[in-house]
Amino acid sequence: MTLDRQRIVTEAVALLDAEGLNGVTLRKLATRLGVRSPTLYWHLPNKAALVTAIAEAILEQEFPELAGPEPGERWQDWLMGLAERLRRALLAHPDGARVISASQLSLKMAAISELAMSALVARGIALREARLIVLTVERFTVGHVLEEQAPRPGEEELEGFDMAAFAAAHPTVMAGVSEYFAPGRTVDDLFRECLELIVEGAAAKIRPPTQ
Repeated sequence: MTLDRQRIVTEAVALLDAEGLNGVTLRKLATRLGVRSPTLYWHLPNKAALVTAIAEAILEQEFPELAGPEPGERWQDWLMGLAERLRRALLAHPDGARVISASQLSLKMAAISELAMSALVARGIALREARLIVLTVERFTVGHVLEEQAPRPGEEELEGFDMAAFAAAHPTVMAGVSEYFAPGRTVDDLFRECLELIVEGAAAKIRPPTQ
């Protein structure tokens, strides 16, 4: 089978799914493809280029096409929907958020940012404010998923940890967590409600004051 960039990237995503980002190396990828590592350098000169290519593939799965808000659709609802799609894209693969955060040259991520900023500007929001809103939403989304995908403490880390003492020292924190999730809310709800605070808060701040 001919070794082309598409085949390499497809196998790289499979390697990510199998071993996480720490397991993605050019050596392991070459082994999976049945070639020697130097062969890959014709297509991907280094690890950074490989990670960027994986990021493009991850984003392309969720964003094969990009479209702005529909006529009459609130930009707030559209932007929150965009962020939820970005979260889905990152959660679809182990360490998806780490991949995106490490891919500073991702053209797809740049296209998403361009679309979001231009959509807000088209709705009358100043360029500076549009950039701040989009940047905040994107970084919140990636950061939220980074925490979701972070390894949870194992038995060794928890050995000797006094949960009762922790709860006694941080009663408001514990009460807040218990109160929020008691009705059956999920981390999806948590993401959405935090996102609403950001976007609706930004909308309220830029709204012209009542005369």
